Amino acid sequence: MISSGLSTPSPSPIPQLRPYEQVHALTEPVTEISHNNFWIFGYGSLIFKPPPDVELAVPGYISGYVRRFWQKSHDHRGTPTAPGRVVTLIEREYWETLDDPHAKFERPDSRTWGVAYKIIPEKVRHVAAVLDLREQNGYTVHLVPFCPSKSVAYPLPTIPTIVYIGTPDNHAFAGVEADLDELARLILTSKGPSGPNKVYLYKLHEALQELHGRDGEEDDFHVMDLVQRVKLLEAVEGRVIDQ
Repeated sequence: MISSGLSTPSPSPIPQLRPYEQVHALTEPVTEISHNNFWIFGYGSLIFKPPPDVELAVPGYISGYVRRFWQKSHDHRGTPTAPGRVVTLIEREYWETLDDPHAKFERPDSRTWGVAYKIIPEKVRHVAAVLDLREQNGYTVHLVPFCPSKSVAYPLPTIPTIVYIGTPDNHAFAGVEADLDELARLILTSKGPSGPNKVYLYKLHEALQELHGRDGEEDDFHVMDLVQRVKLLEAVEGRVIDQ
């Protein structure tokens, strides 16, 4: 279900976002997980804005990916004509072929921290529909093993979880953002129906700091560096965060 070895895509036209009734159900192909054991892993906004009808939330990580602000947001933190940036996951094997300016700061273990949510069985169809709509802008569904944090007592070493990933072949994939100051400016100035792009960045950073603090993990340098760059620009230009 997880694609790899993808080449950098050519620019795609701005997508025309549609109502959920016309959008393909992203979770429809996932038949490997029963409704009684339906977990979703959040590594971006799902950490600080969880899905509805959660029975259990477990902090932890998945391996083999790096988290990057390389996904355009035409529908939440930007607009179709002025997309913001949100995070996606890049498979480590493919990411190593790219010229990422943050590469030298990346952890060798490729752990991506977040939260896995077990959904109430009778609410799975509803939650899947809600999240399919929320993640319709270029994301596809993947099945990835999740490792619970050592700070929680959970009986299983790994849990199969559904993960929404914007792979490099999706229409909203921005690719490597080599100019980090320009990326910071884009995040600072972008805004969409879900609010300012910078608030997404700040809330993600705060949530990750709390998660990493549980196990003594290092900060996500990519996210931390962007926070510092955006806050510096914000201070210089006197911008106030819109809540």
